[in-house]
Amino acid sequence: MKLKSYIIFVLTILATINIAIAADIEHGEQIFTANCSACHAGGNNVIMPEKTLKKDALEANSMNSVNAIKYQVTNGKNAMPAFGGRLSDTDIEDVANYVLGQSEQGWN
Repeated sequence: MKLKSYIIFVLTILATINIAIAADIEHGEQIFTANCSACHAGGNNVIMPEKTLKKDALEANSMNSVNAIKYQVTNGKNAMPAFGGRLSDTDIEDVANYVLGQSEQGWN
């Protein structure tokens, strides 16, 4: 009986972790929609069309990691404004994970 209770406990914890991760991605999508989609709808870039948020472009521009995207969102570059100070660190983390995830999925 103790092993069964332990297994149920572990499965409950794992289910909770998955829900939290999904919520962060959903939050990232909300942040993206509110702050990024005017220029980056569908992973595109209306200002600099060659610098999309699509997988191949992110790789070509060394932007294919959460940390690189967080840095870009926080500090801005060229025509992209800095969102550090406007968005919380959590917001930036969530939107970076959302962007990277969408690039992996082809911006479906």
